[in-house]
Amino acid sequence: MRIPHKVIKAHLTSEKSHLMRERQNCYVFEVDRTANKIEIAQAVEELFKVHVKDVSTANVRGKMKRLGRFLGKKPNWKKAVVTVATGEAISQLENV
Repeated sequence: MRIPHKVIKAHLTSEKSHLMRERQNCYVFEVDRTANKIEIAQAVEELFKVHVKDVSTANVRGKMKRLGRFLGKKPNWKKAVVTVATGEAISQLENV
């Protein structure tokens, strides 16, 4: 098993993720690109002490960026939408 802090990099906060948290009891995280759904579920359960019902992942392509005449690319990253059991919540993320 991998270290949970290396699997989950950050909690993503946006209007859409806030609505998902309120209506569907889902939380959105940026995770390690090599992590699979089982590792993500185990990491969330260990870090936040909740029961995970479902995990959906998506590989997000990095955007092309320009600085003057130079063209660059932001890195690709992986997003995970974690659904926790009904009646449970991640109290550390509720006030964010």
